[in-house]
Amino acid sequence: MSFTASLNEIVERNEHGPLAKHASWCRVPLSFVATVLNGCPFASENFTRSDGMPLLRIRDVRQRETEAFYKGEYDPTYLVEPNELVVGMDGDFHCALWKGPVALLNQRVCKITVNEGFYGRKLLSFVLPGYLNAINAETSSVTVKHLSSRTVAEIPLPLPPVKEQGRIVSEIEKQFTRLDAAIEALKRVQANLKRYRASVLKAACEGRLVPTEAELARAEGRDYEPADKLLARILKERRARWEADQLAKMHAAGGPPKEDTWKAKYREPATPDVSSLPNLPEGWVWASAECLGAQGEQPVLTGPFGTNMGKTDFADSGAPVLTIGCLTHGGIKLDKAVFVSELKAVELERYRLRTGDMLFSRMATVGRAGVVTSSLDGALFNYHLMRLRLSPSAVLPEFFMAYVRGSEAVDAYIRDVNHGATRPGINTDQLLRMPIVLPPLAEQHRIVAEVERRLSVIDELESLVEANLKRAERLRQAILKRAFEGKLVPQDPSDEPASALLERIKAAKSGGGTATPGCAGNKLNSKKAQAGVPVSQKINQ
Repeated sequence: MSFTASLNEIVERNEHGPLAKHASWCRVPLSFVATVLNGCPFASENFTRSDGMPLLRIRDVRQRETEAFYKGEYDPTYLVEPNELVVGMDGDFHCALWKGPVALLNQRVCKITVNEGFYGRKLLSFVLPGYLNAINAETSSVTVKHLSSRTVAEIPLPLPPVKEQGRIVSEIEKQFTRLDAAIEALKRVQANLKRYRASVLKAACEGRLVPTEAELARAEGRDYEPADKLLARILKERRARWEADQLAKMHAAGGPPKEDTWKAKYREPATPDVSSLPNLPEGWVWASAECLGAQGEQPVLTGPFGTNMGKTDFADSGAPVLTIGCLTHGGIKLDKAVFVSELKAVELERYRLRTGDMLFSRMATVGRAGVVTSSLDGALFNYHLMRLRLSPSAVLPEFFMAYVRGSEAVDAYIRDVNHGATRPGINTDQLLRMPIVLPPLAEQHRIVAEVERRLSVIDELESLVEANLKRAERLRQAILKRAFEGKLVPQDPSDEPASALLERIKAAKSGGGTATPGCAGNKLNSKKAQAGVPVSQKINQ
């Protein structure tokens, strides 16, 4: 959709950012102090990945390089030099002083060339975002938002005296330099916290975060159950339960069997190939998800709601259905859930989640996982997720989460099962065979407690950093607001008044116009466009 509101009314309300001006200043339409050039619809068949001229598209406006190149003839009018002001005409209407190399101006991007005798280019780069944000806020978003060059040309810019413009730019740059340094420091802290989080999880699943159960048992002179014995007990209980279930079925069918040959039908769970896996701390053992599955239940279950699910199955409210978007690094969130009626949920009872279940993404962001908490008990899950239900007497869900998020073995396993695949994914059998480290249960409890203690500190620090980053952005806007209210630098009575400057601008404007350039390869009438310029021709000719 395009902008249809009144610019003057928006400026008068000043609800969308720093649109004010000092009482001694004037306002001037952007077209009085600058020309706006729309980009050229270059032929897409001449686009390349690396050959030819860099092609500046909307996605590149705030970058330092382009993602596409153009190999063909072009009109030099559409060249964008470094530090020229460019504006994206679709989406969020971003603008920036171009930081990349000399490039060609593609369609839906415009270039603003400022008459710097009347208006500073840097000042305009500080002024313009506030007005573009206001226009964006007033543009309908039913479809993709569109900005016209006519709207840009009509923006009523604040007009300080020329010398005051220079003082304003100098002060903004000085304060922004300090602010940028603080932001960079905060971002370094953010990156360090992210690395520290990863190191905590890595240490947790390698037995380096807390003393091992073997070490404590020796120090305290006591015995402990190592994980290999724990695993053997779990597998023994698993087989005993299967045999009991089979006998119950045989009794129900007519009586017990005369021989024990039926026991040979039992299938032992898959065990991981440990030949390429790292050595484990004393008392730990490698297992598979299938080995550790909940007794008497299907350990891994893929969700319903695939492509054969009709839109009529969904509702505005009812039973929540968790999607892949619900899995975040901070846990499982409901904000991306969809809903089905309670009646439909009854049909899908086997897909109900229980507290302690784990969800595992099976495509797209493969390997992302989360633990189902009590607030999500009874929710459903869709086809993009797998439910993993492990034996609570063998592995804690919270330990499994730390392992999935911090283990290099998991990353390597997922890479291996996706080798040669066109799209990343993991299926039920592959998840069942995924290698899992198993420490003694008492050690798992200590690991989980220490992980939660350290991550809670990291969470608090990350929240503090994020709050300060938001505060820095508010400070940036406050600096711009004061600048355009005329409060950032003092007024100088000896400056040429803004009213006199405006009269000079009007006189210059009435003296002539600007020709519309042509676009090579698009059947325009410009002689320059018809001739075109080879890519090999030097830019500075």
